[in-house]
Amino acid sequence: MHGLSKNASASNNVAKSKSSPVYALPEYAFVPPPEIKSGEVKKHPVVIVGAGLSGLTLACKLAHLGITAVLLDEDNTVGVKGASSRGICYTQQSLEIFARLGIYERIAAKGVAWQIGRTFAGDDEVFSFDLSERRHFSSSSQPPFINIQQFYIEMYLVERIIELNKQAPLIDLRWCNKVSGFSQNEEEATLQVQTPAGNYSLQASHVIDASGSHTPFHDWVGASMDSKRGDDRWCIADVRFKHTPPTERHTWIEAPFNDNRAVWQHLMGDDVWRIDYQMAPDADPAYVSREDVVRERLAKQFGADVECDIVWVGPYAYKSQCLHRLHHGRVFFMGDTAKVVSPFGARGGNTGIADADNLAWKLASVLRGQAAPVLLNSYNQERLQAAQRNVQVTNRTARYLRAPGGMERVFRTATIGLAKEHAFAKALINTGRMAEANRYDMSDVCDVDGGFMVQNAAIHYNSEQSGSLCDLLQWADGRLLLLVFGELGRKDMAKLQSLSALAAVNVVQVVHKKRAQATEHVIDPHKTLRRACHAEKAQWALLRPDAYLAAKGKSLNAQLVKALATALALH
Repeated sequence: MHGLSKNASASNNVAKSKSSPVYALPEYAFVPPPEIKSGEVKKHPVVIVGAGLSGLTLACKLAHLGITAVLLDEDNTVGVKGASSRGICYTQQSLEIFARLGIYERIAAKGVAWQIGRTFAGDDEVFSFDLSERRHFSSSSQPPFINIQQFYIEMYLVERIIELNKQAPLIDLRWCNKVSGFSQNEEEATLQVQTPAGNYSLQASHVIDASGSHTPFHDWVGASMDSKRGDDRWCIADVRFKHTPPTERHTWIEAPFNDNRAVWQHLMGDDVWRIDYQMAPDADPAYVSREDVVRERLAKQFGADVECDIVWVGPYAYKSQCLHRLHHGRVFFMGDTAKVVSPFGARGGNTGIADADNLAWKLASVLRGQAAPVLLNSYNQERLQAAQRNVQVTNRTARYLRAPGGMERVFRTATIGLAKEHAFAKALINTGRMAEANRYDMSDVCDVDGGFMVQNAAIHYNSEQSGSLCDLLQWADGRLLLLVFGELGRKDMAKLQSLSALAAVNVVQVVHKKRAQATEHVIDPHKTLRRACHAEKAQWALLRPDAYLAAKGKSLNAQLVKALATALALH
């Protein structure tokens, strides 16, 4: 197996040529924090711990919203020592978030977009799907999924933060800064930090822990959780082939070339394939990840004459974990510190990205004075629902893939047998329900018709220039976005003008054909945006900065005023 290098300085140098399958990752310079020299304990509005997917997404979003923050990471690179591809499937929701952050084009250029998946039992195809045909994915300007190695996205986020810092130095990236102690009271949180240049302390109004499932913050704040470790064993192989398989997501419930155990097969960036092999529960991790053993496994799957380079190999096991609360005093948990799920259906890293997007605009609204501090309580309410749902869904998949016996084994055998012959049974095959944006069935800041994410629908401007909902959300700059559909009378126009004067909401009129007058406006020629808001019969839709629908209504009346107050917890 090839070794790993960490000496590149730019993202386009990360993956080498086809003749060299080694990943090369950047190293970020350690800069001694000013507190070490001054001895001063400074207070910051936001301190983020952990420069992984969720921590970097939060920092990048806060920079876009003009909020200062300190980001601490104990390492000096992205990924886990650059060891592997780790997460690879990024959902439409994540891609839309990245579009708003300004890194989507880099991801699309490096990654592989896909929408078709096929599932096999032996040589029989027992299930297939085309995500582009599903309503949950069909209205967006982004594809249902892009496969790309996790460290690339983390790297693009770091690059974007550095770019934004050149415009205004808002995010203090501190590499090789390890948090070693913590305390909090009603006024602030205090963190002790270790660095190569010495130790120091700093204070924060809000601490966001995105450092991973082994975080010490769980103990420091007394967080309780449900946790279960399974005995399922897997081996990941990142492989580059001379002759590549079809560019589709293929899974096997029972793979003849893997002792009738499960197998996943995905294409990522750099023509590298990620192949996950389910192992026996008592398998020796060191043995199953040996290069000669992996090559034997590849030969069984692709033929004895398969030509390939092994980029990386590693064993892993699953566990599920979910905190009972994601908000403890001044500490918020997100990403893997909030929950850990089995990697089925891409519900791990993507929910951490959504955690960050949810919390970022709420922190910004409170710190800007546009929302009441109790708005932050809705982070726990909304994202805990998402965490619990994703743990539940992935646990069901894990049990299906290795049914322990009894009725679960009978059910699995029956569904596979029926799916080979009957179309109705194909939907019962469970190799991972693909992730989509979680709906908030209970939310104090959304009405009963809201709580779902509005897809990034295409629009046109008056000049016929094309755009999307993401453009409108960026224009709103962290404020609520009020979409008003159709032509309006004088009274309604006057109401819109008064609403436009409010600091916490931006108003835009959405018309079907004619150009609007006297207000900011866009054209929705096919009513794609209106349908994405489920507002075919509504006059207006109120969107939050994370693209979630807060409320909708049939007239510009007191209901709208109440919805505005509710979305910002001002009621």
